Amino acid sequence: MNTVDFTLPESALAVQRGVGDICARYDLDYWQRCESEKRWPEEVWRDLATGGWLGLAVPEEYGGGGQGLLELAVATETLSASGSAGGSAFTYVLTPGFGALTLTRHGSAWQRDELLPSLATGELETCFALTEPDAGSNALGISTFARRDGAEFVVTGQKIWITGVQRATWMLLVTRTVPAAEARPRSNGMTVLLVNVPEAVAAGRLSFRPIPKMGANTTPSNMVFIDELRVPERNVVGEVDQGARVLWDILNPERILLAASALGGAEVALRVAVRYAKEREVFGRPIGANQAIAFPLAQVKAKIELARLMLYKAAWLFDRGLPCGTEANIAKLTASQAAWEAADHAFQTHGGMAYSLEYPVARLLADARIGRVAPVTEELLLNHLATQVLGLPRSF
Repeated sequence: MNTVDFTLPESALAVQRGVGDICARYDLDYWQRCESEKRWPEEVWRDLATGGWLGLAVPEEYGGGGQGLLELAVATETLSASGSAGGSAFTYVLTPGFGALTLTRHGSAWQRDELLPSLATGELETCFALTEPDAGSNALGISTFARRDGAEFVVTGQKIWITGVQRATWMLLVTRTVPAAEARPRSNGMTVLLVNVPEAVAAGRLSFRPIPKMGANTTPSNMVFIDELRVPERNVVGEVDQGARVLWDILNPERILLAASALGGAEVALRVAVRYAKEREVFGRPIGANQAIAFPLAQVKAKIELARLMLYKAAWLFDRGLPCGTEANIAKLTASQAAWEAADHAFQTHGGMAYSLEYPVARLLADARIGRVAPVTEELLLNHLATQVLGLPRSF
């Protein structure tokens, strides 16, 4: 008889305990300093690497944990809930997600042998380059072009909001090998290439410029410029012109891991708000005794738990090779909304003190807000549900 089991497997519980033990060493003040100093949480990264928690999704034969996206999501949520909030997204999305998970699924034998062992230990880091200034959320409309020249591709184009270029050794670069206007269907003609970032920069073929941001400053996001960059054919991830197959296996995990980060951020904001509501007294009683304070926080808790169910379901489906696009979209939508509501109510609970940078509320609010527009807007997530799930007519 088929059964439904809502208990996390022991592998995920072990991740929760292991990552949680590391996170306990770093308090909210630590994450506040990383944000204000605009620096990568090097100490946390080193501890996670030493403990083997960065290689969860790398197969055991390459030195990893042989786990899946569910364990990565639990690690991300645990790190985020410890106090990092939005900062945790970059820790687990950039290298374990974009790099290790993608190459485990789609990498060639050479790519797996060459990169996975070092990705498992954190010695190599990766970033992902899809978004372009003129394409925005229209992933199929990118124009960065890779033309074949013998055993190489020559790439020219521009990308925007590419996070982590400064630390990355390898970039997963999404290109067009057939112009969007000529591709039939439009998802054809895309190719994902591995680019050695330091070599491309040294050759003068790739440059980047950081974008000033209102939050999530532990890792810079950048404009990236590519000019006649030569990439060997062996650096193709998946198949030439069939990069969309790889792309969906990047985008769905990205949404799931960002949902996990958002849920952790919601937990932090809720914890901060509840503590303040218990301690702050006005008119002779804690402000948390007032329903105007208590009920919104209780609503946030309910929304966190509901979003978590969809998060784990989406990751579970992905790990079994089952369709998970709708579930990933719902998880991202609901988790980001819960994070924003949690941070907004934490702000309201603190009143004027929320404006003080002595409290973490402003950082949590900035981190939560970006989740509702990046890497995909709420409107596009809702459009998917409206047209693909409900069957409503398309507007374009």
